[in-house]
Amino acid sequence: MLKSFRWISILEGVSFLLILFVTMPLKYIWDNGDPNKVIGMAHGFLFLAYIVMAIMIKNERHWSNKTLGIVLVCSIIPFGTFWMDKKYLRD
Repeated sequence: MLKSFRWISILEGVSFLLILFVTMPLKYIWDNGDPNKVIGMAHGFLFLAYIVMAIMIKNERHWSNKTLGIVLVCSIIPFGTFWMDKKYLRD
């Protein structure tokens, strides 16, 4: 399950960065919102999967509630999931 969570966290982080630095400028500068709909839907699914899997991993890795909170907050900070992967998921 850890390997799956690592993949989800990386994909969630990449989708978040795509939204921030690619699709949002396309939407608001060049009036093209279609990529934002597609990437936004994928990001929403990955975000929910990230949250659910983080809660499941908490029990597997014996994280405290504070650690789980940090892992969850990392999902809303740009580049946070990559830092979280390095700090909490690599052995």
